[in-house]
Amino acid sequence: MIKAFKALALVCVIWVTTPAYAEQSWDAVVEAAKKEGKVAVYNMTLGAPYFVAVIKSFEAKYGISVESLDLRASELAERIRTEQSAGRYLGDVEMIATTMIEEQLLNGDYIQKLPPIPNAANLRSPFRASEFAVPAFVQPMGILINTRMVSEKDLPKSWNDLNDPKWKGKILSDDMRPLGSGNTMFAILQKHIGPEFNDKLVEQKPVFSRDMRNDARRVARGEYPIYVPQIFAFASDLKGLPVKVIIPEEGAPYAEMDFAVLKNAPHPNAARLFIHHFLSTEAQLIYANAWMLPVVKGVAEQANPDAQPFANAKLIGPAKLAERPSMMSLAKKLYP
Repeated sequence: MIKAFKALALVCVIWVTTPAYAEQSWDAVVEAAKKEGKVAVYNMTLGAPYFVAVIKSFEAKYGISVESLDLRASELAERIRTEQSAGRYLGDVEMIATTMIEEQLLNGDYIQKLPPIPNAANLRSPFRASEFAVPAFVQPMGILINTRMVSEKDLPKSWNDLNDPKWKGKILSDDMRPLGSGNTMFAILQKHIGPEFNDKLVEQKPVFSRDMRNDARRVARGEYPIYVPQIFAFASDLKGLPVKVIIPEEGAPYAEMDFAVLKNAPHPNAARLFIHHFLSTEAQLIYANAWMLPVVKGVAEQANPDAQPFANAKLIGPAKLAERPSMMSLAKKLYP
């Protein structure tokens, strides 16, 4: 059973001894993880059922309970920063965007080097593990349309089609100014399509929101004909509703999600085992069937027929950490 993560009350900080990784065989790592008994996973899945399914499969297989702290990207990054800076080592492993892990390495001592993860050997090109992080999955984004409000002939085939005057005032969007999917889309399209795309989109007067899961349902209800950027997987549970996800011809902007083990993780072996399990064919296939793009070899090809276009989608991106300040600044300038 998944245990809801409960924030711990502030306590006096005492000397912390970092629990050790098991250094023997992988069987020894598994045994050490079972003795630790639980793992706290800090993530930004926003209640995604496919993440819950992976947690359940891990708990069933190993008998190790999972505590999940699920926050938006900016909130999660700040939570980790404040806990680590205060010496409150509560989390074990984070699943967060690659750029945010890069930022943690630049600005603080929040994560520790990873010992070998056996299933990381099965990563497919171009994904690869580093000494601090290992890819978990790719989160591609497209365009969501209401099929009752957008005719077949008017379906946007290109990102540039969003700038057709007919869609002025009719586009719902994740806010492009703060850290998150909206700004990721903004930055990638600025680079790969050109500045004129975002300049013209401003004139379309998109309506900003920050509730991605509910925003897809707002389109399904007919409040707006279009929503961007639609994370593929967030639409996989809208089957039967009058919506469709479009993968534009230029490709799908994306964010790569990586795992890293937090400094002084109280359950380091369970953290390591959780990452290993997440990179199993079983877990990756759960994500592929939920319209995410898996990072392990041979999984995308096994996805259900309806998931195949999404698990094998053409990608454009990703956003670069070095470009983030300028892209956020530009978005705030264009959308004051």
